[in-house]
Amino acid sequence: MYLHIGNKKSVKKKEIIGIFDLDTATVTKTGKDFINRLQRSGAVEYDDDDLPRSFVLVVEDGKSKVRLSRISSKGLLARVNEETDE
Repeated sequence: MYLHIGNKKSVKKKEIIGIFDLDTATVTKTGKDFINRLQRSGAVEYDDDDLPRSFVLVVEDGKSKVRLSRISSKGLLARVNEETDE
């Protein structure tokens, strides 16, 4: 199964480690450093002009990657739960 994260992008549900609010996750130095490290390594993906509101941490081919989304973390979680209930 897949989770649509906006802008015609989807991620495999089994690869999702977590869904995070971008504002609260980057308040701490640890959170900022984590995102910056992945961004420098090219592991952050975002193909949209709108400001991102959340990010999905996934493991693809044994590597951590961040997929930014303009959909709120609550909205993405609702999609996960909605699809699971079907």
